[in-house]
Amino acid sequence: MIADIAHAATQDIAAIKAAVREFATSQTANLPGEVSIEVGAVDSRLTLPSCPKLEPFATEGSRLWGSTTVGVKCDEQWTIYVPVKIRVIAPVVISTHSLAQGVVIGPADIMLKKIDLSQASSGILTNLGDALGKTLNAGIPSGYPVNAGMLRSPIIIRPGQSVKLISRGSGFQVTSEGIAMGSAAEGQTVQVRTPSGRVVSGTVRPGPVVDVTF
Repeated sequence: MIADIAHAATQDIAAIKAAVREFATSQTANLPGEVSIEVGAVDSRLTLPSCPKLEPFATEGSRLWGSTTVGVKCDEQWTIYVPVKIRVIAPVVISTHSLAQGVVIGPADIMLKKIDLSQASSGILTNLGDALGKTLNAGIPSGYPVNAGMLRSPIIIRPGQSVKLISRGSGFQVTSEGIAMGSAAEGQTVQVRTPSGRVVSGTVRPGPVVDVTF
């Protein structure tokens, strides 16, 4: 009888692992691709007091990605850390052949291939359209994942070019013309001289258009 009471008062390790899996699943629900979660071993020799409410949490400074840990606490009684391996399999942009520095990427240069994102560098592209038409800052070999930091957008505005100037503010929008005072790619900032001689700065959009917000 005493042994039964002691056993009932000991925390079930399987319940801890189940709580960790449920937490990791909820926290990775919005990740792209196919997510797989592997909860690591918990020392079976642990004799933790039984907990009415397990509270899993992400450890400070870590991310639920790759090999990591998830903490589980029970009020002020105890806290343990459980190893977890999270794989995220998703299609990413890779080169179909060796590409030299300065190449403008076309449809034949890239393709999608599924890889484990947890093993990839940050900024890796998952959409072909994000790479098409952009220029490589450095050469890459065949089958190499394409990172956003490797690319630069083409220059679409150059000094002296006439551009459409769209000035926006609270409750108004005014369209006019102007002359670009520098070179810029889409999304970059450029200065534009208005017909009145005023110089304004705005964000470059295709067209070419320069958006100025007041």
